[in-house]
Amino acid sequence: MDNGQRITDAGQRILNYFNYFTEIEDAFIRRRGKHLLLSPMDWALIEGWKARGVPMHIVLRGIEQSFDSYEAKPRRRSVKSLFYCQEEVEAQYAEWLESQVGATPSATAGEIMAKDERGASGNGALPFPREVIAGHLAESRARLEHARLERKGRGAGELSEVLARAASRLSELEKDFANAKRPDAEQLEGALGDVENLLDRAVRAALPPARIEARRAEAAAQLEPYRKRMERATYEQTLDNLLAKLLREECGLPRLSLFYL
Repeated sequence: MDNGQRITDAGQRILNYFNYFTEIEDAFIRRRGKHLLLSPMDWALIEGWKARGVPMHIVLRGIEQSFDSYEAKPRRRSVKSLFYCQEEVEAQYAEWLESQVGATPSATAGEIMAKDERGASGNGALPFPREVIAGHLAESRARLEHARLERKGRGAGELSEVLARAASRLSELEKDFANAKRPDAEQLEGALGDVENLLDRAVRAALPPARIEARRAEAAAQLEPYRKRMERATYEQTLDNLLAKLLREECGLPRLSLFYL
């Protein structure tokens, strides 16, 4: 495989990642019939499905069947959240997993998903214009540096050090991206994910346990109306995603993934 093919494949995989979110959002909005922005809880749910390796086509099928059932027996209340489709998506995923038993014994669910979704749209190595990505990296670095200065002024030494390391890493990524003739979007996204994980761990270590528990309770309260209809793994993953979001917001930290452009 030559370099050009490898770059195309990298772009394909990173675009598959973005397609996972956008296709699910588009399908939900289309079936609902009215434009409705997904809520932070909806995004956390999608992130949970992605992290667990639920294939995009399984989620889409669950959405379609959920709305088919809804339209067969119309209710007074309209569907306002993706959580309405969660139970059907879980049922479809369970059936899909059962159908894969023995088919690819050495593959994980995520590997099966990647293979299953190969071929989604995407013809370039970058999912967004180069200048847009460069601007995102610069803005994210500036926000991290601002957060570091604020935390430093309040005596949060350890977190300030991690924020400085994260900002320095973003500076390096900026330079690499600017100097690369053919940037690797998949590699960049992976590096940004590593920095985000570093920040999430640092935030949880730096904030008082009581504050983290208060935020966890806040996240749990948001999920409470849906909890009984959620599989335990889905609930825990979605709760953790919401908690991470609330903690990042409390510390003024940006999302680094290219998906949040």
